[in-house]
Amino acid sequence: MEMDPRRLLVLLAVARTGGVLAAADELRITPSAVSQQLSKLEAEAGQALITRTPKGSVLTPAGLAMAEAAEEIERALNVARARMQGEAKVAGVVRVGGFTSFMRTVVIPRLPEWRNQYPQLQIHIVEDSFPALMRLFRQRQLDAVVVEQDSTAAVQHPLAAGMVEEPLMDEPWKLVVPAGSLLTTENIDLSRLPLPWLGVEPSAANDAVLGRLRHSTGARIETIHQYQDTLTALSLVAAGEGVAIVPTLAVTGVAQDQVDFLDVPGLGTRHIALRRFDRRRATSLPVDTVARLLRESAAAFDTRSGS
Repeated sequence: MEMDPRRLLVLLAVARTGGVLAAADELRITPSAVSQQLSKLEAEAGQALITRTPKGSVLTPAGLAMAEAAEEIERALNVARARMQGEAKVAGVVRVGGFTSFMRTVVIPRLPEWRNQYPQLQIHIVEDSFPALMRLFRQRQLDAVVVEQDSTAAVQHPLAAGMVEEPLMDEPWKLVVPAGSLLTTENIDLSRLPLPWLGVEPSAANDAVLGRLRHSTGARIETIHQYQDTLTALSLVAAGEGVAIVPTLAVTGVAQDQVDFLDVPGLGTRHIALRRFDRRRATSLPVDTVARLLRESAAAFDTRSGS
């Protein structure tokens, strides 16, 4: 089976934008050209790669596998381009927005190393909630944003026109319970816990997990309190006020003897991705470099943690 890798990138554009028309706009070619490339790719693959629906184009399992291969090709091309441009001086200011746990554990510890590697590159960190970060991003006050989503949430944060998203890492959700509560992964019933759930601010991915559990268990999952910072959640759990769902990164390196962290089947994973503006429309060596550094740091952290 021989395939033209350029057609894989067309399939990737359809996967990211959700349709042929949007992909054509992103690639700056006609919709008929996109359809022709997809037809040729399906002929080369010997099976259907997309299914057209009234709401857009949906990738088949084979299409998803091909899109993942396209992402690897795109990543390899970016690495090669960065190496070829290695002689050029990477200079400028790149403003990156993100949420606490990723910035604290994956990004900030690497800043001294990156500063030594690229002395003329300044990486400015902005930490805030998802709505605030996306508002700054749309206003072009940020060059890139690290976002989080529950991987199996029914509603995902859509991409606006001109934005692209690339995956950074996936990590499991954990259930936090008071130490000594005698709850284990063997006897736990998420719909019948002896303590209430702690509420989290609505834009956080944790909140989507609670909504998913409400739907899957059919239980009335009501919350008390409302936290934004994971340390606040851990303090509330330690005080016996309730239980909470937190991502693995948020508790990395946090000493807390009064709570237990449980890996519960069905909690799913948190998907972390980088959003930026379409680099095909305006190439920026500093932004490309920072995106690569973030991917490499996330991959290294993922390998160390064994997630």
